[in-house]
Amino acid sequence: MNPIVDAADFPITHKCVYLNAANVAPMYRGAQEAISTWQLDVAENGSINFDETAEANAFEGLRAAASRLFHVRPEDIAAGSSATELLSSLAWAVAPGPDSNVVSTQVVFPSTLYPWQRVANHTGCQIRLARAQNNFVPQDDIIALIDCNTAVVCISHVEYANGQCLDLCRLSEAAHAHDALLVVDASQSAGAIPIDAAGCAIDALVCGAYKWLCGPFGAAVMYLAPHLQTAFEPGLVGFRSHEQMWELQADRIVYPKTAKRFEFSTMAFGCAVGLAHSIDYLVEVGVERIRDYNRHLADLLIRGLQERHIEITSPLRDADRSSIVTARFQGRDSSTIARKLKEAQVMVSARQDIIRFSPHFYNQSRDIDRALGAIDGILKELVSSGPAGL
Repeated sequence: MNPIVDAADFPITHKCVYLNAANVAPMYRGAQEAISTWQLDVAENGSINFDETAEANAFEGLRAAASRLFHVRPEDIAAGSSATELLSSLAWAVAPGPDSNVVSTQVVFPSTLYPWQRVANHTGCQIRLARAQNNFVPQDDIIALIDCNTAVVCISHVEYANGQCLDLCRLSEAAHAHDALLVVDASQSAGAIPIDAAGCAIDALVCGAYKWLCGPFGAAVMYLAPHLQTAFEPGLVGFRSHEQMWELQADRIVYPKTAKRFEFSTMAFGCAVGLAHSIDYLVEVGVERIRDYNRHLADLLIRGLQERHIEITSPLRDADRSSIVTARFQGRDSSTIARKLKEAQVMVSARQDIIRFSPHFYNQSRDIDRALGAIDGILKELVSSGPAGL
């Protein structure tokens, strides 16, 4: 299994076994350098180089990069500081009324649902959640909740808790059959799983930068389908919201006729520059290639855990799975396992009673071997220490 990226692009690979992209991925070195260069220039030169034209065009590179990632047009992309910020603005723009409902799942990441819950508290909209069975939500159960009063189906493409991957094309078809919108949080999939937003007729998609995209905190993107770009007034507005932002007249606001209307204020612009570099890097490597590589790493990990009689709690069926692997160490405290793995220089996350492993394309098969070896040592130690080690 040959590496598909240069280890020099991810210096952390020389320090530890990092299997935690679903939490915070190490940043691509080219992105970090681009951010540092931008910050240094502003620190030393103020607006000499980052003038009004540069500020107006600050997101052009990110829009272009994200359009290639999601197979859409640059004008379909809006930039922001976080996925939550962009989703909140969209939720207030849609503002489903008291006779409407929003469909999601019981195990969706809270930030994916909270914006709709906040709007529902104001408008009286109903929130419908498909129930989970051992953290798994059958897609048929999501679809069964959609009816003629459904305004929005808002889901995570990949669930953070167990790596379940949902079929976006199928959910889009089900939502549109009832004239509902499909809104997708791709924070746990973008950069690791191919997404054809136009081909699947997704209505809106948001994604943060600091997970599988290997970008910085402080930047995010939203895709908004062309047919919606003049349909909604953004929930959050600021001086960038006007189509000619530097006119600076407070007594009018004319929104751009593209997704740009959801870009409303100043932000850490260097982070947007860095995210553009990260996305370009991923697209150059090839997201399909990354998916296949990561899946192989996950297969090695699953096989090794099963050989040790450790329960796999993430989906095993190809159609339902991602490269996130979750496992339950029966009778062992997950926080203890995660802490001891960290002491062994293996980075994972403890989520409730499970351990979440999330290898990415900077990992190699030897990392999986090292992680399994560390687990062997930990389990031996806990057995020898008796009940106190539980």
